[in-house]
Amino acid sequence: MSNLLSDFLSLLPGDPLLVGEVSSIADEIRIVTLPDGSTITAKGVAAVGQRVFIRGGVIDGIAPALTVVEILV
Repeated sequence: MSNLLSDFLSLLPGDPLLVGEVSSIADEIRIVTLPDGSTITAKGVAAVGQRVFIRGGVIDGIAPALTVVEILV
């Protein structure tokens, strides 16, 4: 018999994939500005001005410089 709690938790989504622009660097921490204007911190390698993908506070990679479109439902 499976554990109901672990089955339920497996249905919940993990950390979302975010995109933003590196606005500053302090030590090894990058300050990233998201499209809505809020800022978050992330660890990883990126230069100021680069657009990056972030998941769980870690830079996943460099994002293409495309126009951001927000879809409201």
